[in-house]
Amino acid sequence: MRLRILFILCVLAMFLAAPLEASAGDEAEQGTIVTLWPLFDYRESPGNGFSNLSILGPLIKVQQQGEERTTAVRPFVYRTVDEREQSATTSYLYPLASSREAPEVSTFQVLQLFQVNTFRKDEPDKVKSDSMLFPFYIRGISETYGPYTSVFPFYGTLYERFWRDEIHYTLFPLYSRTVKKGTTTRNYLYPFFSTTSGVGENGIQFWPLYGSAAKEGSYERRFILWPFYFHERRGLDTDNPTERLTVFPLYSATESPRLSSRTYLWPFMGWTSDRQAKQEERRYLWPLVMTASGEKRDVKRYLPFYAEERSKETLKRWYLWPLYRHDELASDTYCRDRDRILFFLYSDLREQWPIDQAERRRTTLWPLFVFNRDTHGVKQFSFPALMEPILPQEGIERNWAPLWRVYIQRWSDSGDSTVSFLWNLYWHERRGNDLAYELFPLVSYRSEGTRADVSVLKGLIRLRQNKGVKTLSLFWLPFGITWDASGEAAAGQESTMTNSARLEP
Repeated sequence: MRLRILFILCVLAMFLAAPLEASAGDEAEQGTIVTLWPLFDYRESPGNGFSNLSILGPLIKVQQQGEERTTAVRPFVYRTVDEREQSATTSYLYPLASSREAPEVSTFQVLQLFQVNTFRKDEPDKVKSDSMLFPFYIRGISETYGPYTSVFPFYGTLYERFWRDEIHYTLFPLYSRTVKKGTTTRNYLYPFFSTTSGVGENGIQFWPLYGSAAKEGSYERRFILWPFYFHERRGLDTDNPTERLTVFPLYSATESPRLSSRTYLWPFMGWTSDRQAKQEERRYLWPLVMTASGEKRDVKRYLPFYAEERSKETLKRWYLWPLYRHDELASDTYCRDRDRILFFLYSDLREQWPIDQAERRRTTLWPLFVFNRDTHGVKQFSFPALMEPILPQEGIERNWAPLWRVYIQRWSDSGDSTVSFLWNLYWHERRGNDLAYELFPLVSYRSEGTRADVSVLKGLIRLRQNKGVKTLSLFWLPFGITWDASGEAAAGQESTMTNSARLEP
């Protein structure tokens, strides 16, 4: 029994040891690393104002970096607080919901369908708010028209929403009325019956049988048995009046001073002549075969075998669509090259800013890896990559990707590097001449300046060196044997032991 208790105490002492903690005098400069995989991983660099606590691998994260604090319980909550800006941003099970609080605005949304927004100004009476549970409930205030409320489909009024100046409805789709730029449209049993009215404007529609509308000196349009017959004249009050006639699928024509277009037996054959852009286009079995030539762009499309589109600054090519695609963009300020295989299976994106002489690169192979090189030359490789190649979004990178990234490596041209395997079961860090690594719980090592610390089994055997003085300790004891570079016991050994004990937590 006593041997069992002694063994348990030794194991506890082994796993609670912190072999990589700096001494009290050096802590402010060198920082602290305390690990107990997979329960927690704590790292602190007081000189940089940085600290990070990870609990249960990537699941829980508490990080402070300058005036920015991050708290995460992945993938459920990720919150960032900027103390300088007095703002906070939180995502909930990204991209399900998010919120933002700042001195001038507070927002909360769920899939953009449910929203609550508050906008504050310096004057207390200028606070504005709106809310929405789309499409059932919408409430807000228009600076032009005032407050509005919509309870769909029973009754509602909306101002300056959904590309309309006004929207009014009762028991939709039985009745609705919209106003846009002075034109009023009334719908009865939408979309089948409607009327249009305005200054010099009127129209009527019995969809899909017949509809017509006209505004004096502006436009005329009519359809019969939509979409089989449609005729329109628009832009009559401009220098480019346009007439369009469609007898689907036999014939379609568009004619204006700037452009002529014809389609015969859609989608088999068609052509367009854009006189303003000096562009000629031919279409056969649209969108499979198409050619275009002119001053602004040239297109050769023979899908699925080959497609090429050129303009002054861009180039796009497909080979055996959708197998391989190449894109180029080149300007005086920005250049981009991208190669893709099967859309997102493989992607290689290179970007350049010639004026700033900066470069960036991102290479992905789904679902195996992501490689990034930022504009400062810092590179990162991570494995695997389950969603990042498909959805290259910051929310995926923060909330989800750390959960499945088994291996991460970062390095720079200066030689600094970090490695993490199985959420720090093995980790490696190099900063200039300083080096630290650990394979939990077998061995750990740290070297900073004149200090070096190597530990086996979290302190079962531990050897430390500081300014030529070495200390060997066994069995997780807070003291040990100390000697100097000459191999003799260091002077003031008792005092040295006492000081060395401060290396332990």
